[in-house]
Amino acid sequence: MPCLALFKCRIGPKLVTLAAALVKGEHIWYNLREISNLRDFMNHFSDSDYVYTVTELTRTVKATLEEAFGYVWVCGEVSNCRLHGSGHLYCTLKDEQSQLNVVFFRNDVARLRFKLEDGLQVNLRGRISVYEKRGSYQLIAATAEPVGYGALQLAFEQLKKRLAEEGLFKEEHKKPIPRFPQRIGIVTSPTGAAIRDILHVLDRRFSTVEVVLYPSLVQGEGAAEQIAAGIRTLDEEGNVDVIIVGRGGGSLEDLWAFNEEIVARAIYQCETPVVSAVGHEIDFTISDFVADLRAPTPSAAAELVVAERETVLSEIARLRESLAGLAAEYITQFEHRLELARSSYGFRRAPDLLLQCEQQVDDLHERMLELQQRRYEDLRNKAITAAKRLFTVRPDRAITAWHDRLKVAHRMLQERIRNALAFRKAAMAELAAKLDSLSPLSVLARGYSITYHLPTGRILVDSSLANAGDRVRVRLSQGFLACMVETVEDNGSG
Repeated sequence: MPCLALFKCRIGPKLVTLAAALVKGEHIWYNLREISNLRDFMNHFSDSDYVYTVTELTRTVKATLEEAFGYVWVCGEVSNCRLHGSGHLYCTLKDEQSQLNVVFFRNDVARLRFKLEDGLQVNLRGRISVYEKRGSYQLIAATAEPVGYGALQLAFEQLKKRLAEEGLFKEEHKKPIPRFPQRIGIVTSPTGAAIRDILHVLDRRFSTVEVVLYPSLVQGEGAAEQIAAGIRTLDEEGNVDVIIVGRGGGSLEDLWAFNEEIVARAIYQCETPVVSAVGHEIDFTISDFVADLRAPTPSAAAELVVAERETVLSEIARLRESLAGLAAEYITQFEHRLELARSSYGFRRAPDLLLQCEQQVDDLHERMLELQQRRYEDLRNKAITAAKRLFTVRPDRAITAWHDRLKVAHRMLQERIRNALAFRKAAMAELAAKLDSLSPLSVLARGYSITYHLPTGRILVDSSLANAGDRVRVRLSQGFLACMVETVEDNGSG
């Protein structure tokens, strides 16, 4: 039996497949296009005495299988799926009765849209070959499609599940969108309809807002990397209050850049609030789930981010009116409290209270003088009595001693009287100060005045209550002034 190997060679302008048959040590070349039946061709070289080596037989089988099948589609269930450190992926494809070894080389693994997992029903396209080291046939796969599920949709569901388990979609990580952003960052194509729609809405609703555009691809190779780079750049260097990331509508393939993990993690790690505005209302991407706010369209994103100017001005006017009403109510309450204070007993009788305090001080002063006089008389009597008793013994010494004691006693008494008077005077001054603080006249004494509108007599607390030409009466600390209003100015007029 000959050893047969297949080769593709270029002969002139044509690429032909040649069969090299090793028959008893001699190579014989045949063009397979000239052979109608490979089995007949092999039988032609049948030689019962020929002995194959293992390598010869394996290579012959390999060449036969590769030439006979080429690229094929195979359907089955994935099992024993494992990714090698070299980047190649190995698995087994099986059905109820058989199994087939499958290998994806590194470059083909990188092009897979979804992750191969055990138990997944798939259609694999590749070429049949033989792994010579083990002598086992295998499928060298290039592409994979899930059975009953699109590859992109399956990849979407797999990534969505994994990121949800990591907590990237949790509400607790969502940042609030600022109500009045001054500077808005946008990551999208500079030539697409999305940027035109966003700018149109922003100009219509609040034309003073500033826009920073990071131009980026929004579909195709490299789009996801550019979108992620735009988000990071605007977050770190753009000095923006909010970022809109999006594009117009399209197919799942067109929107796929916004389903890439690199974009999802860039949005999650962004310190600036992010609004996802991808496609139409029915389109959902991974970016929508990670972003702080999902807008159904780019135009809707602009409407959600920026309030309408007329609405804001109306709200400001309403708040201003409400504030003016509250201020007027507060002033009315204060005037009422002031009127109650004026009509109170303590306010009306303040001079009487002051006179009573002065009278009490006089009484105390008189009592202290009486006490001083009584004490003095008492000591004097005692001194006289003692002097009389000592006169018979040593009048001169007794008189001198008692005279000295009397001086000391007199000094002590005067010191106590002075201290008592100082204490009472301080108490009286404190009471007078408290009474003076309660008096409205003390406020007028500091340069303030009270203005009355004539002829109504109403107190003026706001310049808007008087008109030019009105007569007013101004009360000062001492006396009154009759005046006429020449002009009316508010606080902001300088």
